Amino acid sequence: MNHEHENCPACHQRHTPRGDAELKQLKNRLNRMVGQLNGIGRMLDENRYCGDILIQISAVERALQNFGYQVLQSHMEACVAEELRAGNTEIIGETVELMKRLK
Repeated sequence: MNHEHENCPACHQRHTPRGDAELKQLKNRLNRMVGQLNGIGRMLDENRYCGDILIQISAVERALQNFGYQVLQSHMEACVAEELRAGNTEIIGETVELMKRLK
């Protein structure tokens, strides 16, 4: 096994352990958003009224933002808490930057 990338910060991929129920819920929400996006595509194919399309776009944006908040909450409860317990206070700055991106 090649271990040359073990100490490379740019190559490091972190993983979040998620329970089956949480993973199922996140995937269900994601699949609903994909369905909404596909619906917008059908609306375009049908030359539907712009206002109706904009309403659907707004719904997808809200759903995606709520999805992000749910992932952020999980991140803070698991990953951030674990890093703080381990003494890594740099995780606070990283989390603030993630929150800025989410907005």
